[in-house]
Amino acid sequence: MITHLRSLAQFSLEELSILIERAIVLKHEKQQGILHNVLEGKSIALIFEKPSTRTRVSFESAVYGLGGQALFLAGRDTQLSRSEPLKDTARVMSRYVDGMVVRTHGQEVIEELADYATVPVINALTDLHHPCQILSDLMTVLEKKGQLDKLKVAWIGDGNNMANSWLEAAAILGFELVLACPEGYHPNEKILKWAMERNDKILLQHSPEVAAENADVFNADVFSSMGDEGQEEERLKAFAGYQLNQALLEKGQPDAIVMHCLPAHRGEEITEEVLEGPQSVVFDEAENKMHMHKALLEALVGGHTAS
Repeated sequence: MITHLRSLAQFSLEELSILIERAIVLKHEKQQGILHNVLEGKSIALIFEKPSTRTRVSFESAVYGLGGQALFLAGRDTQLSRSEPLKDTARVMSRYVDGMVVRTHGQEVIEELADYATVPVINALTDLHHPCQILSDLMTVLEKKGQLDKLKVAWIGDGNNMANSWLEAAAILGFELVLACPEGYHPNEKILKWAMERNDKILLQHSPEVAAENADVFNADVFSSMGDEGQEEERLKAFAGYQLNQALLEKGQPDAIVMHCLPAHRGEEITEEVLEGPQSVVFDEAENKMHMHKALLEALVGGHTAS
């Protein structure tokens, strides 16, 4: 099993499958009132340079649910905001806590912390990757559809960190992934090339209708993410026609599911009708973050090896 979570590209097919299946088991066991204590006596630092609701609460709940203690540190409250070298932070924190969950801007922050830390470092979001979210999404898809490799997944909108992590997931798991992104808003070129070399069912183009055709899973995300402040007007123009609405949804399979990592800007990237409609699984998806985070913490910090 991996020692840090930098991105999904680290996983083998077997590792990814085991982790997703374990998260589903943990969800069922929570519903049955079964308790776990693999983090008893252990503490996890949540270092967040970017604000969060779902990621913070789901990780804190996951830590407590495994018997551990979560220590939340906003970026402004740490020496990172005062330019302390990352390698120093990594080595000091490794002597205080048993793991670090980091939500930050640059992927290089995760990489350097992981290079110098002697405890697991988990990427809770960077501008380049969002592996924890996509793991939760994959768990949701498997729950709802019963499989992953034979599905068509449609990504409609920005080629952002979510799209990058979906590309890595498709490369490993082998499902069809069609991305509809406007010109100038494509996913990372290196990640796209890496993924396409491993899966010839990955397609990047500009038509939401092509992506939607016979899709089993629809994905949308906000047009302007954190860090895109000041670009809202420009982005609204660029993404005109990329809204996930009922007309687009009807081009997919009749039992297609709709996903969105939230928060959603209703009326922009997705309509109220679709988000609140019978094919939407966004709130199951949000819940599953907590169960997936448990599986990650259990494996990386708790030493659990599911099989």
